[in-house]
Amino acid sequence: MTEPATSVLQPQFKSPGSDKWRVLPVDGQGKDERKNAQVAREDLTETLLASLQMQHIVVLAGAGTSIGSGGPSMHDLWNAAIGEPPNKSATKTAKKVNYDLKGKTANIEEFLSKAEAYLQVTEDADVVDFVNACKRAILEKCSGFLDVKKLDGHKTFIHRLSRRRVRDPRLEVFTTNYDLCFEQAASALGRVVIDGFSFTPPRHYDPRYFGYDIIRRPRTNEDDGNYLEGVFLLYKLHGSVNWARCADGTIQEKLKPSPEEACLIYPASGKYQQSFLQPYLEAMSQYLAALREPNTCIIVIGFGFNDDHLSGPLLATVRSNPNLRVIIVNPDIAHEKGEGGTANPHWQEYLDLAKESEDVWLINASFEYFSGLIPDLKSLTPANALMTAVRNVIEQK
Repeated sequence: MTEPATSVLQPQFKSPGSDKWRVLPVDGQGKDERKNAQVAREDLTETLLASLQMQHIVVLAGAGTSIGSGGPSMHDLWNAAIGEPPNKSATKTAKKVNYDLKGKTANIEEFLSKAEAYLQVTEDADVVDFVNACKRAILEKCSGFLDVKKLDGHKTFIHRLSRRRVRDPRLEVFTTNYDLCFEQAASALGRVVIDGFSFTPPRHYDPRYFGYDIIRRPRTNEDDGNYLEGVFLLYKLHGSVNWARCADGTIQEKLKPSPEEACLIYPASGKYQQSFLQPYLEAMSQYLAALREPNTCIIVIGFGFNDDHLSGPLLATVRSNPNLRVIIVNPDIAHEKGEGGTANPHWQEYLDLAKESEDVWLINASFEYFSGLIPDLKSLTPANALMTAVRNVIEQK
């Protein structure tokens, strides 16, 4: 039986094949506990260091990466769109679409799915108004919270992961979030984000830009230049709060698009089908291609595995790609299944894979705490770099 976590807020990790959660350092620990926690952190740092030396580094980021910066949770979106108690429009719509507001937990995705399915067979102006009002509330909730002063976790995360060797493939960040946390953090650091939009305003979307890169050209003609450090690729799988679909069908960046023109995949069951339409299709294609790359480390962070179109391919890849390392980070991962935990079947599958000595690492920690665990690759001494390279060769054999 898996050993339960002492607290959902206690940072800890579990290595493949182990039933034991190893506690990581936090304030307030006793002397012996602190000593053991420091040893655990050193062991985890070695694992992260080896992981970040792999050829391809991929990140799948969910809502949990934004909550610490003030971003809304799914429950917050419910309160904004439906209310507690539910508003009149929600109550009226629930009755029409046969959705039980009293007998179920707050689930904005399930409610919107019911409403949209109802509209597929019935024309109803009241339900249309309700759906549009929900989308407007979600857009506003995901747009209005951003404060650069609260992005320390994002800045640390980007700073350390993007400082890989420039001869390696660029860091790829896939996110289901609509907000601009990663973009704003990159801007504050002076990093360059390649996000599929043109480099000159008005910025418009074109998948060809994902194939571009940036070099630093010297003043002399001694060589052709060097790749610029700190560049990474950002794929917004469900759209962004600053994407607007124009009348001619093109996608442009816009500061405050209206709910009607906003280019977002709202939380509803229809997002699976929408993910295979442009502009989301390109991000999905790149995501599926990234999973198939050999010698890849994928960091799944703040992601609840509730999006089947993303969770399914990842799980299949974990089972079939022997050169894939998966690091799953969530502040409540130790309680995701079992007594008092959620019933999401994907969590149990990953727990089982980790227990079977697959290359699946589980880290029970917040996004901000994990960002501080990531080793700074540029701070490695030549001796450490050589030792890491030798270890990687040995492990590959």
